[in-house]
Amino acid sequence: ISGRLEISCADVSVPTPVFAVRVALANSCQWTPGGNRDEALRHSFIGAHLLLAVRDGAFVSLTDPPEWARSAAKACTNVRCWPVLVGAEGERDVMLAAPIILSDWPEIAAESPGELFDSTEIDEILTLRVMTMTEEEKREARATDPRAGAILDRCDGMTPEIFERLHGAIHGLPSIPDPPNSTTPTDTTPDWRPAPVPDPDVPWWDPGADASVAPETDAVDVKGVAVAKGSRVRLCPSRRADAQDLFFSAQTATVAGVHHDVDGNVHVAVVLDDDPAKDMHEWYGRYLYFGPEELEPLEVAR
Repeated sequence: ISGRLEISCADVSVPTPVFAVRVALANSCQWTPGGNRDEALRHSFIGAHLLLAVRDGAFVSLTDPPEWARSAAKACTNVRCWPVLVGAEGERDVMLAAPIILSDWPEIAAESPGELFDSTEIDEILTLRVMTMTEEEKREARATDPRAGAILDRCDGMTPEIFERLHGAIHGLPSIPDPPNSTTPTDTTPDWRPAPVPDPDVPWWDPGADASVAPETDAVDVKGVAVAKGSRVRLCPSRRADAQDLFFSAQTATVAGVHHDVDGNVHVAVVLDDDPAKDMHEWYGRYLYFGPEELEPLEVAR
């Protein structure tokens, strides 16, 4: 395998001195189109990871940049890689560009019993897959690579207590601001009603608790505008509940309902305006959910 790594740098001060570094990895192996796929794989960069380090400087996070560098970070383009800060949390001299989505300063979960896969969810799923292998398949896998054999041995010897630890864990929740209080809609929207106040005398498991909410008619105040089903909004994800939230930023959507959970929090269900499958999502009720503070009203419901 042979390749070429191209590195260039440009001053994009904004106004704090900051530089945009461009790194491109190219495969320079000779290959004739139409060849065998298995042969091509032997000469391919599969899952290449780039590790970048800087002396007397610091990298800026691309997933959560400071305000002064936000425009410069937004102008960066990442193709088949996801650059994040790595090392001890707070350190900014090393960046990893991987072909998978990670958070800044990623780390292996404490629940992972060893070099299994990538911890927690994937550990559990792939461990279950290993358990479905026949003894003959396990013998073939062990013969290919010592590390593969170690993974199989670890799965075979996993106790119920260790396996239960892989079933998921919460290591802490981010601080999320309380949603704004709901207000009574204007007279021009008589079919709306303000978000209800849960009755403390009705327990959440009692079916009577559902009588106080109606997602299709409830409204919630967003920056002084009553938002309800049919309202159009622009998405401004801030909770980082899902990495995919980054792809929804600045997109417009139509509200499908205002929902309330048993803790009293408000969740606004939306369907992306540009989603080619939006009619299907509305048909079977599959929505994206955002907090009121993550929305910018564009117009009221019709």
